[in-house]
Amino acid sequence: MTTTKKTPTTQTRPFEPVLTRAADAETTSDPSSVMTLFADSGNTGGRLTSYRSTFAEGAVGAPAHLHTKASELFFVIDGRLQVLVGEEVTVLEAGDFLLVPPYTPHAFAAAPGATADALFVFTPGADRFDYLRLLGRVMRGEADPQEIKDSSERFDNHYVDSPAWREVLAARG
Repeated sequence: MTTTKKTPTTQTRPFEPVLTRAADAETTSDPSSVMTLFADSGNTGGRLTSYRSTFAEGAVGAPAHLHTKASELFFVIDGRLQVLVGEEVTVLEAGDFLLVPPYTPHAFAAAPGATADALFVFTPGADRFDYLRLLGRVMRGEADPQEIKDSSERFDNHYVDSPAWREVLAARG
């Protein structure tokens, strides 16, 4: 009797190598951060989305939220990034790596008194660039914040309440 091993199937599509030159990368910004967009789901066969965010001193990056489909990777290039993971708050320093699995509440901001520069990767990918563009428009007062709430399923970005993160934000003043 011969047995065959089934190869698992994936939800990803074939894609060409992706090279994004710094000079050609799209950027989007809000009053306290700049996001440099590298690769989105559409050009990675659904495998990942990646961008870089630089945060001004005191910048609040994202409120408490979770993703139901994607894991989110943080790599701090420079500065210090204060993060919530579950209900624990910690500070990531340059060179630190963090991977947040699906369904884990998290939030982030430049650490008090610091700037932050971080690489973000979501896997599997989603059309996050449209979310980042929308977020920038909302932060600049060019779009209604309700659009963010209405897009939670599309962008797999679900806001949650976190007493620990509220306490962090209250301490900032």
